[in-house]
Amino acid sequence: MSAELQTLAKKQCIPCKGGIPPLKGHELSELAERLGNGWLVVNEHHLEKEYTFPDYPASVAFANRVAAIAEEQNHHPDIFLTYGKVKVTIWTHKIDGLTESDFVFAAKVESAAQST
Repeated sequence: MSAELQTLAKKQCIPCKGGIPPLKGHELSELAERLGNGWLVVNEHHLEKEYTFPDYPASVAFANRVAAIAEEQNHHPDIFLTYGKVKVTIWTHKIDGLTESDFVFAAKVESAAQST
C-alpha cells in the first residue's frame, strides 16, 4: 500500500453537519490521486469501486468488513453485493457531494481489500 493511501487510511472520518460546499476541481483531483487504486470520482459527486472475488462467500465476507468499517467510522456507503463482486459507492449525503472523509473511508476500504 502506498504511503499516501496509508496516510489517508489512518485518519478518522469526521461527521459532516452540512453547511459546507462539496469538494470540487483541484482539491477533488488531488485527493483522488492520493487515493488511487482504481477508485473513480463520478461526476464530482461520489466515489465508486468494484471489487471481484472468486465466489459468493468471499464477496459476503468483504461486504461485512466494509459494513464493520462503516459502523466504526459512522460513515455508511452504498454496498452492492452479488456473486463474485462487491461495488462500494461513497459520498456525503448531508451535502450531496464529496468531503475528505469520503476519501478517508475509501482508503480504509482499500486497506481492508489489500489485507484479504
